[in-house]
Amino acid sequence: MRAISYTRPTDVHSAVAAVTSDPGSSFLAGGTTEVDLLRLDVLRPHRLVDINRLPLTGVEERSGGGLLIGALARMSEVAEDRAVVERFPVLSQALLLGASAQLRHMASMGGNLMQRVRCAYYRDPESACNKRVPGSGCSALEGIHRGHAILGTSEHCIATHPSDLAVALVALDAVVHVEGMDGSRTIPADDFFLLPGDTPEREHPLTPGELITAVEVPALPMARNSLYLKVRDRESYEFALASAAAALALEDGVIREVRLALGGVATKPWRAHRAEDLLLGQRADDEVFARAADAELTPAVTRPMNAFKAELARRTLVRALQVTAATGGGTR
Repeated sequence: MRAISYTRPTDVHSAVAAVTSDPGSSFLAGGTTEVDLLRLDVLRPHRLVDINRLPLTGVEERSGGGLLIGALARMSEVAEDRAVVERFPVLSQALLLGASAQLRHMASMGGNLMQRVRCAYYRDPESACNKRVPGSGCSALEGIHRGHAILGTSEHCIATHPSDLAVALVALDAVVHVEGMDGSRTIPADDFFLLPGDTPEREHPLTPGELITAVEVPALPMARNSLYLKVRDRESYEFALASAAAALALEDGVIREVRLALGGVATKPWRAHRAEDLLLGQRADDEVFARAADAELTPAVTRPMNAFKAELARRTLVRALQVTAATGGGTR
């Protein structure tokens, strides 16, 4: 039994100061992942800084139709927010598909972005895992890797990023607001998640003690015609084998704007830049969609158990494009 101390600050500065001054501390929000990892002895903080009393729960209007969503807003509340449902359906859908109802009521927006990978080897202290113990190796490379990544991998880690919410935010060009002892700053969502490279233990560009305070979704009229499509082993709560976030604007059948991201197949929420570049200015038809999906999956590195993911991701992206093109891709 390990003793863990506990503190519950009521303002952001005190919370940041508590963790910054004590590297053995950890922020605690909904705890839907962190408590599990504590019980498994994967995470070993000696102090928890409970941030649930901080005033970071609102959904605020921004100029032009964007939204500023507090880091402690619960996933269920944001998924049902009228502005989110009407202006950013891809975000609402990703939240609803991202967890069971019970977890959505507890899990926070900021906590979801900070959740750790669901790789079984990471969650097993007896297995080699470079994320948990840098330099120890990656058991998944030669182990059971059916659910692991085919994009953005390295020789040190092939774990997939588990968040559905993050995929939608990356597609929407969202920005993460953080607060530290040196002040506040913003980080584009696509830059907030790091590829494993040679440092898989470093998943975010945060300095010690920095705290997510909000997520800003900029005004994006085309996002009214958006979709989150998730393919999984079972329809009840499960992590994605492949998913796609898509937003599309057409003019006379030609693609004028597009935002795409993939989930379930990469080591971070994967912005599909290759597919976007190929699609712009093209006719919205199945042949073009297929070529774009093929281009995005070209860099995929597969292994025996997860080779099926390349084709599954391709089909998922094509289907997401088909649906968004068919359900109102007109310029707004």
